Amino acid sequence: MGEILGQLKPNLLWNHFEELCKIPRPSRKEEKVAQYVISVAKKNNLQYATDDFGNVVIRKPATPGKENLIPVVMQGHLDMVAEKNADVKHDFDKDPILPYIDGDWVKAKGTTLGGDNGVGVAAALAVMESKDLEHGPIEALFTLDEETGLFGAQALKSGFLNGKILMNLDSEEDGALYIGCAGGQNTFVKFKSTLNDVPANTTALEIKVSGLKGGHSGLDINTGRGNAIKLMTRLLHELNYTFGIRLVSINGGSKHNAIPRETFSVIRVAKKFAADTLTYIERYNKIVQAELSSVEPSLNVVAVETKSKSKVMDKTTTKNLIDSLYAVPNGVIKMSADIPGLVETSTNLAVVVTKGKEVVATLSQRSSVESEKNDISNSIAAFFKLIKAEVKQSDGYPGWKPDIHSPVLGTMKNVYNQLYGSDPEVKAIHAGLECGIIKERYPDMDMISFGPTLMDVHSPDEKIKISTVPKFWALLTTVLKKIPSN
Repeated sequence: MGEILGQLKPNLLWNHFEELCKIPRPSRKEEKVAQYVISVAKKNNLQYATDDFGNVVIRKPATPGKENLIPVVMQGHLDMVAEKNADVKHDFDKDPILPYIDGDWVKAKGTTLGGDNGVGVAAALAVMESKDLEHGPIEALFTLDEETGLFGAQALKSGFLNGKILMNLDSEEDGALYIGCAGGQNTFVKFKSTLNDVPANTTALEIKVSGLKGGHSGLDINTGRGNAIKLMTRLLHELNYTFGIRLVSINGGSKHNAIPRETFSVIRVAKKFAADTLTYIERYNKIVQAELSSVEPSLNVVAVETKSKSKVMDKTTTKNLIDSLYAVPNGVIKMSADIPGLVETSTNLAVVVTKGKEVVATLSQRSSVESEKNDISNSIAAFFKLIKAEVKQSDGYPGWKPDIHSPVLGTMKNVYNQLYGSDPEVKAIHAGLECGIIKERYPDMDMISFGPTLMDVHSPDEKIKISTVPKFWALLTTVLKKIPSN
């Protein structure tokens, strides 16, 4: 263990994280990593259980003299977002993640790192395996399929957990304690086209928008980063208005909860306009590069002629699809009036895929206010229904309402101040933590979320700030010792 990360502290946490990197664990394919978690329980003679969905809980009795402390659940999710750079060969179903150290950061070679939520899982496993920590009765809950819709948490049933306090280890900012999160919902839009033969005297062009940072569609939605699908449809709208084009295909994004980094489209334009179209795209590239230079220094929009013989979409679908994806709201909709700097409501145009006669788009809406989540979701659906597109929506998941009077929050603030001589930030997060769903199943459970600093999660630039991990570990292990009695 620890071939690459073994020099880092705390050793036990980093050793578990490195082992997790060796185990493929994209969402919905967590069988092997669940078995790893169970193997840790068996090796340490700890009780464990699984539910019908595959979620795992490990139970560890209190250390002597701590039996009367309020029982605590540490919680993290086993799956990770599978994203890679286009030029990287990696099979997330088979290949290990390759972590490396770069200064004060742990990164991965061309792929997502899985720090979200591997570092939280590793911390919980390290606590369960440690022999020298003081704590009351503790459980470690490891959920499945969080990244695609928090489905593991949704499958939890009352009675599976014994704890009265939940420490979610899936936050990504050192020095911050999270006491609330956004709920979310997905909207799926299907465009159906009639395919026409290739128009005479036309040239096929392949357009690529690439080099964007992407990132988490909740945590990074207010950073001003470019959305590759929006940049593409903006260009296609201008080309259609200027030259009259026919759309062959458009494909971009890959995850409902990630800002799309790349988008590809194939169009046909009259041969007499082909050279002017290429020139127009070169000019457009310079325009958007200038607009986004400070946040997207690697953005690039290029086009080349292609020998595509594929049929084209009919003119009406071409126009409706391009115009609606160009015009649909995207990004921050409303900031919180109660918590400075918190995005309250947002929407992200996440994925577009062409399959034969159909083009399917996925959009993700978030809000910490349930009525606002419903409002933006209904607004997006109504927008696409105006052009007779087929619209479906997921059931969604609830947010977690902040409680500034939470007892565990008070305990953690005191411990943090004792450890570091300053007060932590108390915040809510514009992302879907599992706390909201678990709170529905266990309404009397007191909850908090915290973690070390992670950056650029859900993208190949994901990284863990090494210097924040010992602080996270010290806070976790000290709080477990300081939990009050029943």
